[in-house]
Amino acid sequence: MSETPSIPAPRDPSARVVLLDRDGCHLCEQARPVVEAAAREAGTGVDRVDVDADPALRAAWGDQVPVVIIDGAVVARYRAEPEALRRALRPGPRWRRLLPGR
Repeated sequence: MSETPSIPAPRDPSARVVLLDRDGCHLCEQARPVVEAAAREAGTGVDRVDVDADPALRAAWGDQVPVVIIDGAVVARYRAEPEALRRALRPGPRWRRLLPGR
């Protein structure tokens, strides 16, 4: 049974979105502006993390990029759909943002 990789927290505490991607990835290049636009609409930032910069991240997530994590939960892999991102970024109870993965 494979273990679920740990979900990285944003390095920027004001960002609700973590985008795991890599340079030269065409799916990442397509997802990046979609994720940034949805975050901008929601009034938050995107913490972009290059999975190739950290061997542990590359091992855990490298074959799934781009990965979009919002408030500690994975909401997209491979493709970022604008409406799904907007739904995930809608304001909700504050406790949901304080308890990652909920």
